[in-house]
Amino acid sequence: MELREVRDVVGDYTGNARAVLEYSLMVKGLLDSAKEPGFSVESWAPLAELVEVDEFERVGNFKEVMTWRDYVNFLTPWAISANWECSFKRLTERPGVVYLELEERSRVNGNLRAINSLSVYEFNETGKIRHLDVYLQMPLPGPDMLLRYEGIKIAN
Repeated sequence: MELREVRDVVGDYTGNARAVLEYSLMVKGLLDSAKEPGFSVESWAPLAELVEVDEFERVGNFKEVMTWRDYVNFLTPWAISANWECSFKRLTERPGVVYLELEERSRVNGNLRAINSLSVYEFNETGKIRHLDVYLQMPLPGPDMLLRYEGIKIAN
């Protein structure tokens, strides 16, 4: 499968599919800006404009369940310490749902990890993201990564 840059394919899509790609590009921009002084939970406000924050739910790679507030509180320390990039694999859209496959690469504390991800974005009737499911293919994480999930609700 040929990997491409998200910025190179975003123009090929409209509607919810394009919103998902713009979400990915915005995440990349925010993660890059997180290295500057003053980055905080409030810095995610531009991304929140694509999200129905009051009903948003994210279910992550360990079945942890997060509200929007939980999610940005979780993302902020990671964003400050990690470098992240991704490559586009494929996107599939159905009414109200977009499936995005990426190869994601992150460097934390000098360690580079490459993972395959499938993210399922559900939209409400106004075109805002209301739910996000994340599925990952990756090597088993070390205990340091698992500690980041302490105190987060895990679904049964």
